[in-house]
Amino acid sequence: MHRSGAPNRVRIIGGRYRRTPIPVADRAQLRPTPDRVRETLFNWLAPRIHDPESIRGLDLFAGTGALGFELASRGARRVVLVERDALLVKRLLALRDRLGASEVEVIRGDAIEVARRLEPAAFDLIFVDPPYRQSLLQPALAAARDLLAPAGAIYAEAEEALEDGAVAALGLQIVRAGRAGRVHFHLLAPQQS
Repeated sequence: MHRSGAPNRVRIIGGRYRRTPIPVADRAQLRPTPDRVRETLFNWLAPRIHDPESIRGLDLFAGTGALGFELASRGARRVVLVERDALLVKRLLALRDRLGASEVEVIRGDAIEVARRLEPAAFDLIFVDPPYRQSLLQPALAAARDLLAPAGAIYAEAEEALEDGAVAALGLQIVRAGRAGRVHFHLLAPQQS
């Protein structure tokens, strides 16, 4: 039985995998980023991404993989998806194989622990959308900040709007922010000196 109001699939909206459906598993904490929000995000990113084929992306709480596969679809050189749920990992691997998306790597594990093992400043774009009400957002943003390339950006979803002070304490600034229903979404970048 599927949760009331939750979609049973989303789709990739742009690039070479456009219109590919992504099934959504019945998991309590799984909230795939809606098509409209992903479209807004990639419109925000367009001026920042001059060479899509050089982009290295990381999705720390991959879930359905909608954000990571969207980035891969638009030409990213490398996209790493991190997910700890075994069923979701199996689905991510199946979608990657079905698409022939060799630029996508799937890692099973705790997002923050995996992030601590990754090379610093190795990613141009990092997606942070942890389960709500588990106090994971701040530690995930701190881990993402360490992994962010100097001219990179972090996309974060939360159940409440991020505060400038909390973000500034991590050496980040809010570049853009929006809201869709109960989801607050933010584009963050390193603070300018």
